Amino acid sequence: MATLAAREARAGYLFLLPAYLLYLLFLAIPLVASLGLSFYEVDRLKLDFTFVGFENFDWIFTDPRFWRTFQNTFFFISMSVIGNVGTGLLLAVALDRAISAPVLYTLRLAYFLPVLVSLAFVSFIWKFLFSTDLGAINYYLRRIGIGNVGWLTDADVAMYSVIIIDVWKNVGFFIIIFLAALQGVPRNLLEAAAIDGAKARTVMLRIKIPFIAPVILFCVTYATIGGLQVFDSIRILTNGGPGDATRSVVMYMVSEAFSAGQLGTGSASALTLLIVITVVVALQMGVARLFLRRM
Repeated sequence: MATLAAREARAGYLFLLPAYLLYLLFLAIPLVASLGLSFYEVDRLKLDFTFVGFENFDWIFTDPRFWRTFQNTFFFISMSVIGNVGTGLLLAVALDRAISAPVLYTLRLAYFLPVLVSLAFVSFIWKFLFSTDLGAINYYLRRIGIGNVGWLTDADVAMYSVIIIDVWKNVGFFIIIFLAALQGVPRNLLEAAAIDGAKARTVMLRIKIPFIAPVILFCVTYATIGGLQVFDSIRILTNGGPGDATRSVVMYMVSEAFSAGQLGTGSASALTLLIVITVVVALQMGVARLFLRRM
């Protein structure tokens, strides 16, 4: 007869089983399948699999469009991280002060509400706002004499438009995270600094920033991983255009796998993206550890 501890352990594993099954179904199995397909040329009509070794990787690495998508993606990441993390931290610092509860809760809701809205819905709304002829933004620009701006049709501007939408939608998440971290700074340290006559700038740089440094690292890493996977907003707003000015790595991957029917090269680009994400996160963690040790 099973002991009480054994029955409790069995019950615990049964409760965890649905989560593990979902993980296998939606993450582990597709990952293994993608790894395998990256070494094959697949005929989807005949379901014919031909082993080609590293030819799929040779194809994407010699394709100029693949490297253009990486350039676009890393530019998006750099601007998105600065916009989301930097703006989120500045606004959190502005809210971390003596504010009446109703005003504070209203501001929190106002900043966080876009996070709760579907990205597809947000993209459609902003696509209308950015419309060259009928958009509200260009309407007011014309009223003040600036003229129309091709927010989504000008190759030099389109990526900035996508970044604006990303920051507008996601900055509220980082504000809440940073605000919680700032409110967790020990009050005795702040009171001691106030008694010593430390200025607000000194308190921020010497006490608050070092204390919330791990949270800043988390936010930078989170924003970086999200930027590497950007797809929905670009697909709806510009579909990668004009030309390839806003095409991301994920869009290239989907285009190769489903539009061009090349599952092998699509899987190879997906595996390459996974490796890049792993390397980027590992570098960020290594740099962060060195930074934290010196603080």
